[in-house]
Amino acid sequence: MQEPGTAHPQEKIAVLDFGGQYAHLIASRIRRLGAYTEIEFPDEFDASRASRYHGIVLSGGPESVYEPGAPSIDPEVLQVGVPVLGICYGHHLMMHSLGGKVSASGSREYGAAKIRWNGDPDSRGLFGGLRDDAVVWMSHGDEVEALPEGFEVLGSTPDCRFAALGDTSRNLFSIQFHPEVSHTEIGDDLLSRFIQVCGLKDSWKLQDFLRAEQDRIKADTTGRKVFFLVSGGVDSTVAYTLLAESMPSDHLRGLLVDTGFLRKDESAQVLEAIEKLGLQLMVHDASREFFEALKGEFEPEKKRKIIGDLFLKVQAQYAKELGLASEEWILGQGTIYPDTIESGSTKSSHTIKTHHNRVEAIARMIEEGRIIEPLAELYKDEVRQLGRLLGLPEHLVDRHPFPGPGLAVRCLCTPAKPEDHPGYEERSVDMQTILESSGSIQELLDAAQIQAHLLPVLSVGVQGDKRTYAHPAALFLSSNENLDTRYDSLLELATMIPNRVEKANRVVLSAKTVSTYRLKAGQDLNPERIEALQLADSIVKDFLEETGLYRKIWQFPVVLLPVYRTADELQRECIVLRPVHSRDAMTASPYMMPAEQLQDLFNRLLNTDRFGDVFLDLTSKPPGTIEWE
Repeated sequence: MQEPGTAHPQEKIAVLDFGGQYAHLIASRIRRLGAYTEIEFPDEFDASRASRYHGIVLSGGPESVYEPGAPSIDPEVLQVGVPVLGICYGHHLMMHSLGGKVSASGSREYGAAKIRWNGDPDSRGLFGGLRDDAVVWMSHGDEVEALPEGFEVLGSTPDCRFAALGDTSRNLFSIQFHPEVSHTEIGDDLLSRFIQVCGLKDSWKLQDFLRAEQDRIKADTTGRKVFFLVSGGVDSTVAYTLLAESMPSDHLRGLLVDTGFLRKDESAQVLEAIEKLGLQLMVHDASREFFEALKGEFEPEKKRKIIGDLFLKVQAQYAKELGLASEEWILGQGTIYPDTIESGSTKSSHTIKTHHNRVEAIARMIEEGRIIEPLAELYKDEVRQLGRLLGLPEHLVDRHPFPGPGLAVRCLCTPAKPEDHPGYEERSVDMQTILESSGSIQELLDAAQIQAHLLPVLSVGVQGDKRTYAHPAALFLSSNENLDTRYDSLLELATMIPNRVEKANRVVLSAKTVSTYRLKAGQDLNPERIEALQLADSIVKDFLEETGLYRKIWQFPVVLLPVYRTADELQRECIVLRPVHSRDAMTASPYMMPAEQLQDLFNRLLNTDRFGDVFLDLTSKPPGTIEWE
C-alpha cells in the first residue's frame, strides 16, 4: 500500500482497519486535523508494533465481536500505555476484550442521535468540555451490555446508554457513534482532543502529501508513460493535472470514452475544460458498444462490471490503434479511497457496490504494477483542497461528483420476469399492512396525515457497513401546503422507517397525492431511457444554476425509476431527486431546499409530460447510499 509522505514518521497514530467503511475516513479526518496516520490490520498488529505509535484508533466494522471468526485484537495492545479510542465495532471489541459484554440490540440504529454527558467535565478525560445535546451519527445493530473493570459511562443517547465509555486512568476510551463523519457535530472536536491527548497537535499537513506524492509519481513513472482515463469530474481532473505537473508532457496521454451515459453535451464540455488547462485530450464515442453489451441486464453489480470491463477493452483497443500498447505504458485513473472501500477492497470490508475502477481486470493490473492512482488515499474534500493547491479554477474544483459509470447507475433496470427474482414486487404495498410491530411509525404517520407505500423496486443501501437491497418507502401528503413546516416530521420518518422496517432502506416524498405503483418489467439501459434521464438531469442542472443552489448542495443525483402510477395509461416512469449534504461521500444527509423552490422543480419536471411522478429522497447515508445503485 502506498503511504503518502513521511513528514513525521515517528509521530503518528495507527488506525486499525476492522473492515468498516470508515477506517480510512478516520485516518483521513485525523490527518486533516493535523496528525499523521497509518492504516494497520489487526492480524498483523501486536504490542511491539503498537509501541511505535503515539495513539491507536480501533475502527468500525461489519461483524459482531461475539461471532466465531470475528476480527479480534491482541489484548496486550491495550496495555502498551498509549491512548486508545474504540469506535463502533472498536467500541465493542475493547469492551469484549477487557471482560465486558456485547450482544445484539433489540433494534437497529442508523442515523442521528443526541448525546448527553455524565458527571464533571474535568473527570471525563477525552470527552471533557464537549457540549451536551450535540448530534452524533449512529450505525449499529449490536450494543454494550456490561462494562469491564475500571470503565464508567461518560455519555449516553436516548436509545444507547453506553454511547461513550472510558477508563481515564489508562487513557482508554470507546464510543458507539462515529466521530469521523461530518454529521457528528462534535466529531472534529473529539478527534482533535484525541490528537492532543496523543501529543501530536499540528504535526501533518496536506502540503506534505502533495510533495511526497509528486516524488512518488516521478519514481513510479521513470522509464514509463501513462495513458490516463479522464471523465471530466473533479477526481480525474485533479489526478490528470497532478500527473502532468509531475512527469514529462510527452509521457502522458488522456482519453475520454463517451459510453453514452454522460450528461447532455458533456463530452464537448469536458474537452473544452481540459484544453483550457493546457492539457491534451482525445475523445472516443463508444456508446453503441456499451448499449449493446448492456442489453437486457438489470442487476446493479453486473451492470457495473460490464461497464468497467468494456471500458478497459475499449481503452486497450484505442491505445493499440495509437501505438500505446507496449509495456512502457501504464494506466492512470482518478480513483479516490471511497471507491476502494465500497468495492470491498480492504481486508475485512463488505462490498457495498463495485466501482467501475475496481472490477477484476483493474485489480489484476494493480497487482501487476500497471496502474497509477495518485489520489487513491484521499477523500473528496481532500481532492478539492489538492486541486486548489495545484491552482485549478474554482468551477472545476467545486463540480458536483459524478459516478464513473455515469447515468448508467442512475437509470434503474428491471428483469423481464420479476417473479423469478426475489425482492421484486408487482405493485406497491400500503405500509399500514406491515407496521403492526412499529406502532410509533404509524402514530407519526397518522398525526402528520401522511400515507406510506413500499415501492415495488429495489435500491442499494448500506446498513451496519453491509450492502442491502431493499425497497424505498414513498410518503404522500394530502397537499403540499406549508410543506416547510412538515420537513421535521418527514425527516423523522426517514430515520425511523429504515431502522424499524426490514424491507426498507430509503424514504422518498412524492410530488403527487397517494397512489399505487406498478413495477415496469423488462427495462434495461437503452438510448430512449437514457435520453429521458438526460432531459431530467439537464432540467435540474439549469434549476440549480438559476437559483444559486449549486454551491449549497454537495451532490444532486437524478434517478430514473422503473415504476409507474397504476392509473397512468402511458406507464410513464418516475424521477427521483437526491440532493445531499456531504463532505467525503462516506456519509450524507438530505438537502432540504425551501418548499417553494422544491415545488418549482417538481413542476418543471412534471410539465414535460415525460414522467409519471417525481420523488424527493429524504434518506441519510447510511442507510441509503448516495447513488441508488
